[in-house]
Amino acid sequence: MEILGLDIGGSGIKGAIVDTETGTMITERHRIPTPEGAKPDDVANEVVEIINFFNYEGPIGCGFPAIIQHGIARSAANVSTQWMGTNINHLLSDRSGHPVYTLNDADAAGIAEMKFGVGQEYRDSVVILLTLGTGIGSAIFTNGVLLPNTEFGHLDIRGKDAEHRASDQTRQLEDLSWKKWAKRLTEYLNELEKLFSPDLFIIGGGVSKKHEKFFPMLELKTKIVPAQLLNQAGIVGAAYYAFEQQNR
Repeated sequence: MEILGLDIGGSGIKGAIVDTETGTMITERHRIPTPEGAKPDDVANEVVEIINFFNYEGPIGCGFPAIIQHGIARSAANVSTQWMGTNINHLLSDRSGHPVYTLNDADAAGIAEMKFGVGQEYRDSVVILLTLGTGIGSAIFTNGVLLPNTEFGHLDIRGKDAEHRASDQTRQLEDLSWKKWAKRLTEYLNELEKLFSPDLFIIGGGVSKKHEKFFPMLELKTKIVPAQLLNQAGIVGAAYYAFEQQNR
């Protein structure tokens, strides 16, 4: 089935039509800058613009940077606090005239990696995907089943949210060497190992393209690999989520 996947972020709204059997994007990715302030009505208008760009009719999957419970935003990261309590499914469905299915953006990336990417061989295992970027997004799977909205980036490490110590943005803002950043990342990943005993870590985010600079310096018990789908994962995972919801 061909489904439109959307990835809404604080700086950009991206979309493409995805073949949900193969996990491949059958169109080029289309990106629109997120409106200043990222308020619900303004973002909804841009979503409609993307739908019209593709001349698309059908269900839509949407990854969004928040805790999402039954389509309702329970937090707001890098977007307006007006999203808190907003039923995103209803807002975007009413505005577009199409059924919309929303999930956390890191969960969307995790679904894509488990179904079509590097996680395919670990569907009988405990897998943690982490997106290292502005913050740290997370998704955990047990035997291929997602536990949504984990928000492991907010684990307390030395009195701070982990993402304020170990995100890629922190590495850049504090001008940390790869060695110093790897030490912080090791401390964070060791905490996840202690709590969840994972079989695999998948590392996403733009910095995963440079994994050879810091993976060798990590001191872990768990196997760690870079994400395979990179910046397509959120779109592909959102589309596949919509496919699953349509066929429940």
